[in-house]
Amino acid sequence: MTELQTPTPSINQRSNWLRAAVLGSNDGIVSVAGLVVGVAGATDNKLIILVTGVAGILAGALSMAAGEYISVSTQRDMEQMLVDKEHAEHGSTKTGEAFRRHVMAEHGVDPDGMTNPWHAAIASAASFFVGSLIPMVAVMLPLGVWTVPVTFFAVILALIFTGWSSARLGGTNKRRSIIRVVIGGVLAMVVTYGIGRLFGVAGI
Repeated sequence: MTELQTPTPSINQRSNWLRAAVLGSNDGIVSVAGLVVGVAGATDNKLIILVTGVAGILAGALSMAAGEYISVSTQRDMEQMLVDKEHAEHGSTKTGEAFRRHVMAEHGVDPDGMTNPWHAAIASAASFFVGSLIPMVAVMLPLGVWTVPVTFFAVILALIFTGWSSARLGGTNKRRSIIRVVIGGVLAMVVTYGIGRLFGVAGI
């Protein structure tokens, strides 16, 4: 009779890291795209667009890191509470691998592979930064009237990839996930671009 294998700590930690990375990159793409496209709708001054985009990237990355750290820290505290509870209840009657398997079976928590808030925070901030570079680079290209259309196209391609990645990690419907993130990103850019055009001050 073969023994059931339990997930290793590295699998738990990698899954958490990948989740934060995908969500961070998607947020970076959408939020910075909406920001720079909105500004591009108001002005064709590349310096203004650059400064706005850089400020948005820094603020967004720090915000994502802080939010992810707090969220995962709360999750880890709950996991640690369950582990401590099992230690208190069983004392020295369960130790080592036996104790680990018991806690995993009872609570779905791996005492040796609990989520790391620092890993999640760094992954989220780094992926936000990487994702934000896509709309940032696209909008800064010297394309004249093609700047906004090219940025739209680049963002849509990037969102297709993050939607697909998110669905694959979560085991959900890929088409539905892609459609959802693409529609959300396009709506954000259309709205902000429209507002920018409404208050347009081209040539500042």
